[in-house]
Amino acid sequence: MESAVGLEEDFQLFIDFHGGALRASGVPPLYWKSLHLKLAQEVFDAGEVFGIMQVEDDEVDEDDPEEKMSLNPGTPPVYKVIITKEEGLQAANPDSIFLIDHAWTYRVDQARQQLWEIPGLLHRMANLAGVEFHGEVPDDDIIDNVLAELWAFSHTYKLSQGSAEEQVPMWYVMDELGSQIQHSDEPTFQIVPFFYGLGQMAFSLLWPLRNLDHGEEVTWDHAHGERNPLIRKCRLLPWQPADLREVDASISEPPEDYFKAVLADNKEILPLPIEPPVYQKDKIFKIYTDIKQVLENLNAPRFVFTEDEKEADILYLYHHIKDYRALSEKRPHVMVNQFPCENLLTMKDCLAALARRAGSVDGPKWLPLTYNLSTELPQFVSCYQQRQDRGEDNHWICKPWNLARGLDTHITNNLNYIIRQRESTPKVVCKYIENPVLFDREDVEGLVKCDIRYIVLLRSVQPLQLYAYNVFWLRFSKRPFPVDHLDDYQKHFTVMNYVDETQLKQVHYNEFIPMFEKQYPKYTWTSIEEEIYKSFVELFQVATAKPAPFGICNYPSSRAIYAIDLMLKWDTDGDGKPIMQPQILKVNYSPDCARACKYHPSFFNDIFSVLALDEVAGHNVTRLS
Repeated sequence: MESAVGLEEDFQLFIDFHGGALRASGVPPLYWKSLHLKLAQEVFDAGEVFGIMQVEDDEVDEDDPEEKMSLNPGTPPVYKVIITKEEGLQAANPDSIFLIDHAWTYRVDQARQQLWEIPGLLHRMANLAGVEFHGEVPDDDIIDNVLAELWAFSHTYKLSQGSAEEQVPMWYVMDELGSQIQHSDEPTFQIVPFFYGLGQMAFSLLWPLRNLDHGEEVTWDHAHGERNPLIRKCRLLPWQPADLREVDASISEPPEDYFKAVLADNKEILPLPIEPPVYQKDKIFKIYTDIKQVLENLNAPRFVFTEDEKEADILYLYHHIKDYRALSEKRPHVMVNQFPCENLLTMKDCLAALARRAGSVDGPKWLPLTYNLSTELPQFVSCYQQRQDRGEDNHWICKPWNLARGLDTHITNNLNYIIRQRESTPKVVCKYIENPVLFDREDVEGLVKCDIRYIVLLRSVQPLQLYAYNVFWLRFSKRPFPVDHLDDYQKHFTVMNYVDETQLKQVHYNEFIPMFEKQYPKYTWTSIEEEIYKSFVELFQVATAKPAPFGICNYPSSRAIYAIDLMLKWDTDGDGKPIMQPQILKVNYSPDCARACKYHPSFFNDIFSVLALDEVAGHNVTRLS
């Protein structure tokens, strides 16, 4: 038997490891010792205190239309959890904290496959979600129904360490006891997720907020901590239907405080004003870089590499510079491959905010309609409900503010799904392009989605000097497009570089153009590219229209390249004629240029000649502005 000293030492280790998480989750210290013992000894004693009870029709308040509606014939039974312990439960008892096991933990992109493959999982989830499934052979329709209903039962947490893939939020469904605890605006209990590091297991913790008698109901608040009544109503929609159509769905540029907060969060210190640098015409520039592709491919005669950052004329860095003030004071004429406040372009929420300067109520035509789920949830819900009334397409794509490669990105027409995504990582929700211009991919036997990547060069903010590299890159989906199976990555996404066992489809731009014009003989690539370039110019005009931190900073020693990913969608002009409208999807800082260097060895020579030397002729770029 372990000594009291040993137990105390174990407890102290537990607090050293988990104390921060417990405080952040609001778990009262009163319960910490008991929690430690229950976790260490795997004590699941909730069954001794609680029971699940089915709500019978005669318990329904006939005068409450919402409660009566919830039990219409044909709807699944409703359950609640009550205190079954005869003496009730005392909140001051140090043992009044309970572990709730998780019946299923999943990432969204793996959910369908797991429901297909894990024995008994679909049957268990169907029972929880109230979907009729009696053990027969599963099919996609049953799985679709289960996944649609599970957003009222799923909850989320995120690991704070590991790779970007490992930090994609996890979703979980509590066991039958936890999943049947109903919502209340005046809850009797609190529930929080907890990752037990020593056991590498996740649980939910349940503790009372007051003393409870035998027979009282166990409830919790699904919007805990939300004080804004309108936001609260939105967050509770998966459990409490509400009409938000009267909310103004229009969106406008955020106030100045929004941009100041972005600057503060990014921890950038803006530069002091400097004079534009002037260099000798035959100057040899010393470059310090941590980017392998630059080291291996830049060989133009007026550039040499140095391993001493302090003697460099050009800093071409992958990591972000934060203290521009010090740079402007100590080395004002050292060129850098980034602009202060350029994250206003590269973060998806900021990109949408900037684009609203273009003037349209729904944003410019070249950007899909976008809402920030953190700040514009009521407007989005109103938009969704109004579109539903009008019978308009309501497929949306949820994207994290600052992740690439399609990580934690979700396509759905399920409003509850979108609302719950807000609880994982900060996200925007963009109108999904349901009518894209497709490409006839002969090896797939069908029309597939295609996106296009352009490299743009920003040499100056004032005046705006913007160029496009004359080569563009193409990416294709692997499966024909129809808007179904929304979790099928290879149907709806084009970024296949990072998907295992997927062969990357390579079509070079000069091969693509005649193929495209053959498929769409009424449209010339020259005219399409003209519209693409117009959208780029408008984007950078609005991005530089205001001084930092409300726009990209006018720092004369900054130069940068960005990758702009776009798609084409079918639209109509003022006369009702079909047109191909560019849709900017995202802007990337320091893009991967491996394909550019492989097929166009002069790529970085061209880039550095334009950005550093202001030499354009013969360097494969087009001046846009």
